[in-house]
Amino acid sequence: MKKFGLALLGIIAGITILGMLGPLGGLLFSAAIAYAGVHFYIKSDTTFAKVVWALVAIAAALSTIANFPGLLGLAAIALLVYVYKKGDWGTRKKSQTKKTSNDPFQNFEKEWHNLTK
Repeated sequence: MKKFGLALLGIIAGITILGMLGPLGGLLFSAAIAYAGVHFYIKSDTTFAKVVWALVAIAAALSTIANFPGLLGLAAIALLVYVYKKGDWGTRKKSQTKKTSNDPFQNFEKEWHNLTK
């Protein structure tokens, strides 16, 4: 039942991500502009450049906040990653391999065979 719940949660998160691709793109674009504004604000030397880049960063930050559905999409991505890591999807139980014996005669035969190759 736990796997069914995780699978259902993953399907819902996947549908949410697909529905939020547009706002996620807008969020990514505005966050990149905000990052560039902060980066160039730190690098600039003149007061005029600092004011311009601060205004660019503030406008992009407001645009990022306005993309609230994109934040829901990010939460859905985080949920999908959690579901993938929590469930053991695609992992198979390791088959038991042949155990090596501690018998000195069998180990000697194996080593002798390796030496004479």
